[in-house]
Amino acid sequence: MKEAYEFLSKGGILMIPILLCSVIALAIFLERLWALQRPNVIPTRFLKLVMELLERREFEQAQALCKGNDSSLAAVVGSGLRHAGKGRSLIKEVMEETGRRETAYLERGVGVLGLIASVAPLLGLLGTVTGMIRVFQRVVNQVEASGGAQVNAGALANGIWEALITTAAGLSVAIPVFVMFKFLTSRVDGLLVEMEERSLEMAELMVGGLDAVPTPAPKAAEPQEASE
Repeated sequence: MKEAYEFLSKGGILMIPILLCSVIALAIFLERLWALQRPNVIPTRFLKLVMELLERREFEQAQALCKGNDSSLAAVVGSGLRHAGKGRSLIKEVMEETGRRETAYLERGVGVLGLIASVAPLLGLLGTVTGMIRVFQRVVNQVEASGGAQVNAGALANGIWEALITTAAGLSVAIPVFVMFKFLTSRVDGLLVEMEERSLEMAELMVGGLDAVPTPAPKAAEPQEASE
C-alpha cells in the first residue's frame, strides 16, 4: 500500500484527476450495466402478455399492465395505448416521441465514458510534459550552480521516470474505459433496435377506424356457366 502511494505521489498533482476519472467511469459503467439489463428494458413476460391483450383488442387491460411496469418498452407502448383505436399516424408519432425520451435515458452517462476515454490520456500527457519541464529546469539550475560541471545522469533519469508515470496512468485508465464505452454503446443500440421493432408491431394492433388493417372478405364462388 505504501509503495503504491509513493508511486502515485511521484506522478504529481495531475494524478488526482486521472484517478477521479477512473472512479467516475467505473461508477457509470456499473450503473448502466444494471440499467441496461434486458428485463429492465424489454421484459419478455410483459411483452408476451401485452401482445396477447392487444390481439384481443383489450386496450384498457393492456394500458393497466403498462402502468404497472417500469420498463422502457412499457412507457412507449403505454403512450400509444392512450390513443388506441385512432389513426396509425397519431399512434406512431406519440410512440416515437416517447421512444426518443427513453433513448436519452438509455444513453445517459454513456457519452461521459467516451469523454473520459479521450481526456485521460491527454491528462497523462500533460503531466509528463510538465514533469519534463521541471526535470530540465533542475538540470539548468545544477549546471548554473556548478559552473558548467557534468550533469548527474542518475538524477536526470529518475526525473524522467517520474514524469512518465502520468502518461502510463492516463493510458491505464483510458484503455479499459474505452472498452466499457464501446460495450455499452453496442448494448444500447441492440436494445433500441429490438424495442423499435416490437413497438411497431404493437402499434399496428392499436390502429382503429379506417386505418385498421382490413380483414379480407371471403371470395365469392364464381357462377357456373350454363351448359349448352
